[in-house]
Amino acid sequence: MPLTEQEWREAYAAAPERDVPFTTLSGEPIEPLYTAADLPADPQAAIGLPGQYPFTRGVYPSMYRGRLWTMRQFAGFGTPEETNERFRYLIDHGQTGLSTAFDMPSLMGHDSDHPRSLGEVGREGVAVDTVEDMKTLFGGIDLGEATVSMTINAPAPIMLAYYVVAAEAAGVPADRLGGTIQADILKEYIAQKEWCFPIDPAMRFLGDMIEWCAGNMPRWHPVSISGYHIREAGATAAQELAFTLKDGLTYVEQAVERGLDVDDFAPRLSFFFNAQIDFFEEIAKYRAARRIWARELRQTFGAKSPRSWLMRFHTQTAGVSLTAQQPLNNIVRTAIEALAGVLGGTQSLHTNSYDEALALPTEEAVRIALRTQQIIAHETGVTNTIDPLGGSYFVEALTDKMEQKAYEYFAKIDELGGMVQAVKESYPQREIADASFELQGEIDAGRRVVVGVNAFTEGDETQTPILRIDPALERKQVDRLQSVRAGRDANAVERSLVAVSETAAKPDANLMPPLLDAARACASEGEIISALQKVWGSYTETPVY
Repeated sequence: MPLTEQEWREAYAAAPERDVPFTTLSGEPIEPLYTAADLPADPQAAIGLPGQYPFTRGVYPSMYRGRLWTMRQFAGFGTPEETNERFRYLIDHGQTGLSTAFDMPSLMGHDSDHPRSLGEVGREGVAVDTVEDMKTLFGGIDLGEATVSMTINAPAPIMLAYYVVAAEAAGVPADRLGGTIQADILKEYIAQKEWCFPIDPAMRFLGDMIEWCAGNMPRWHPVSISGYHIREAGATAAQELAFTLKDGLTYVEQAVERGLDVDDFAPRLSFFFNAQIDFFEEIAKYRAARRIWARELRQTFGAKSPRSWLMRFHTQTAGVSLTAQQPLNNIVRTAIEALAGVLGGTQSLHTNSYDEALALPTEEAVRIALRTQQIIAHETGVTNTIDPLGGSYFVEALTDKMEQKAYEYFAKIDELGGMVQAVKESYPQREIADASFELQGEIDAGRRVVVGVNAFTEGDETQTPILRIDPALERKQVDRLQSVRAGRDANAVERSLVAVSETAAKPDANLMPPLLDAARACASEGEIISALQKVWGSYTETPVY
């Protein structure tokens, strides 16, 4: 006779149990068994069908049976020529989307010849100082066909202006350009710490770009609301979910306050999530995210178009999970994280290279990372049916738990006066710092195993080849910038920068038109940032420990 559930639980209680924490990576307790009692009270309403509200099971009716996710590898180093060469390499090896990494000076709004840029030019990504660099970066690539992602935030409207003008020069108008620019400025103050201006004018800068894109770039996603860097800073899965969605809802609220109809811009908002190593927790996070977004856009903001309810998102495997010790183990970690992204229903995916804890990835490491996605897509069979884990007692219970925790954070943020005020008061920053400290304590004490780091440390210590950036590339980029300055119309540049400052001083004016004029005049990024800082000032963070 089979055991009843009660008899099984009695048998389980008498059986030995390993002395390890049975929790998610975020510290949430995991029950030994999940049953039908853990499903939502109304499973059909909560889980639904793919392509149907509330989109728990995916945003499209056919999901990967209709079209695979976009395989998008992050690339950028040295000067625009070197990155253009890497782009072409990736396209030749089957990549279907281009993701651009910028170097630290570009991310911070500094030109390559700024004193603070010394030693950083082209190190963590590609250096882009003027529109001429943008033209070189995408030279020979059909921008009317390619979808391009640019990971840059504080100076994002400037980089978008460069991209639009570069495309113009190649004969591609703005309304044909498809892709995404990250531009998630609240996330910068919360986690990544790359800013140029105080919070309020930075929010206005983003709002100007969203408004301009709504009227001029119908295929463009003007903001990729990013939980990735929040998670990389040490957040739990629930914190990544809650803070990311609250950032996005804040951008929607700002746009509505500007007078935009939510259905005119919401379909072009996209998201960017982390895929950490806790397989089931990550899948539940993505499913909860879609459900919350659909509900809030429909019920709170009154969006009428089903396209406005859809949460489309990009996923990147977790850089913070990669280890410098036994780096080949990272191939396995990345594969598991990528599979979580796929089973969670992502629309595009970047797989990290195994050597990224050591340096920028080599071509071999990039190829293995891309092949990982292709093996998942074409060999594993996981794309043959939609949401194969839907209805799992465990997954549905975790999805509900994620949703509950997110709304608890929403309530706390609302008590503080909204997300902008919460960031000014360092609330999410403190929450992340505490969570990061707690997790690292578990790893240091050996309560949470990291293979090759605090357990199973013997063997596999061979030298890993790494990519080294030629220091001469920095001089090459500085020379290029100075050559552009020498060959441009200095009076036209000065007029364009004055127009940028004057527009920044007018709260109701949109900055994108003068930014486009400044790009056409070959004004540099640093010059445009300085013109804005004359009006807005700069920002200094209050440290949080």
